[in-house]
Amino acid sequence: MNAPLLTIVVPCYNEEEVLPETMKQLSILLDELVSNNLISEKSKLLFVDDGSKDQTWSIIYKQSLKDSKIKGLKLARNVGHQNALLAGLFTAKDQSDCLVSIDADLQDDIEVIREFLIRYSEGYEVVYGVRRERKTDTFFKKHTAQAFYRLMKIMGVNLVYNHADFRLMSRRAVEALEQFDESNLFLRGVVPLVGFHSTSVFYDRKERMAGVTKYPLRKMLSFALDGITSFSVTPIRLISLMGFLSFFVSLLFGGYFFYLKFSGQTQTGWTSMITSIWLIGGLQLIALGFIGEYIGKIYKETKRRPKFVVDVDTYNLGVPKEEPVTPEEGGILIDYNPLSETN
Repeated sequence: MNAPLLTIVVPCYNEEEVLPETMKQLSILLDELVSNNLISEKSKLLFVDDGSKDQTWSIIYKQSLKDSKIKGLKLARNVGHQNALLAGLFTAKDQSDCLVSIDADLQDDIEVIREFLIRYSEGYEVVYGVRRERKTDTFFKKHTAQAFYRLMKIMGVNLVYNHADFRLMSRRAVEALEQFDESNLFLRGVVPLVGFHSTSVFYDRKERMAGVTKYPLRKMLSFALDGITSFSVTPIRLISLMGFLSFFVSLLFGGYFFYLKFSGQTQTGWTSMITSIWLIGGLQLIALGFIGEYIGKIYKETKRRPKFVVDVDTYNLGVPKEEPVTPEEGGILIDYNPLSETN
């Protein structure tokens, strides 16, 4: 059996501080895997620039001129980590037997990729990198992440516990993933839906080498909300349940107040009235918020906008096509000089 052609996809957003070291370590790893006959010598590293504002793309392009293993994909604008990851996977799948996705910050243990490939050779088409523990997380992040996984499980969403986006997928698995054409794509929930033979490899996560996290609290909360609303209507059902409970409780209290009135025990006051108004008003606003979130997702789906637009693709540069695409056939000719990019 021939060694598989591997592409390691690395989404990048403002990673100029850590990118040179990431390229160095991944290049060394790729050479070692080739020498051990675990992958083909044609294997590549694909760095996806997600509309960075620093020198990320300049570093990627210049390094690709020096090292044939390193390729770059420049997106026209920032589309977010998940869509940038999809852009890299979909761009590289036709020339790859298997693909590994990993973040640029080197927190995920790159040596685990060797174990990924062993599992792939055993017939697994999806291999998840799963953290053993969350020692590197703050107290807040650790417990909120665990609460998120528990909540998703309660709502019936099939997530791999303590797995982010560090995984190996076969070409067939990525092609199946491409069929999920929804705009609100939550990869951690969608990949298990592909359904091919899968397994997990456990590892210890490291501290970030340089730079700052690209997932502050605001983005983490938005990411969690996207995951919940993309895979479950349970929040809407819970709100409906709260509405029914409030209705029946109000009937009980109504009967009780009528009893007090006719027994002459009522007292004038506004506390109970104000409390009930605020309670019902708060429930209504929460309900409207959740309904609006779902309607907003429906709105995005109906527009069918592309998840990403590629500006420059050096991965497929020089690859002959069976039929050249001309402007008359829908193609676009671009006069582009990457070295003139200043970001």
